[in-house]
Amino acid sequence: MANAQEYTYRVFWSEEDGAFVATVAEFPSLSCVEDTQDQAFFGMVGLVHNVLVDMKEQGEEPPRPLGSKRYTGRYPLRMSPEQHRRVAMEAAEQHVSVNQLLVSRI
Repeated sequence: MANAQEYTYRVFWSEEDGAFVATVAEFPSLSCVEDTQDQAFFGMVGLVHNVLVDMKEQGEEPPRPLGSKRYTGRYPLRMSPEQHRRVAMEAAEQHVSVNQLLVSRI
């Protein structure tokens, strides 16, 4: 069974809720709202654990944790011809490749 601790969590302050909100990237429909960062984080991990147990009981395949995926380092990017022209010109002015310019912006 997948381990709830291996997923990608984020905890942030919500002015609207007046509390901390925890989310998990692999389960975008889940959130946990608590008074402290720790409560939100650990509440979210517990919720994910319960969801994983339920998915296993139902015979469902859980999403793979983002941190365990392998990435090639390549990312095809599409842009308009005008954007491409502007990026190519800026890269030339900076004496770098278009790829180096775009990577520096990420």
